[in-house]
Amino acid sequence: MTDVFGFVGAFLTTLSFVPQALLVLRTGKTEGISLAMYALFTIGVAAWLIYGVLENALPVIIANAITLVLASLILSMKARAVLFRS
Repeated sequence: MTDVFGFVGAFLTTLSFVPQALLVLRTGKTEGISLAMYALFTIGVAAWLIYGVLENALPVIIANAITLVLASLILSMKARAVLFRS
């Protein structure tokens, strides 16, 4: 029963992140995104993924693996925009 709540929470929080991530990936616009915030967020998601692996918590692993991929893509886009700003 515990995993049911874990999967529901993981699904909903990951799902809530996906539309914004897809918008940024589709448009390439990162002006409204804080580089520091996304860097901290991405590190936090990676930490949750490691925690999930260490605890063998499948809902945590799945949700954070998906979010880490999306957040890493957005972070790299934002970092590129900041580094190569003209």
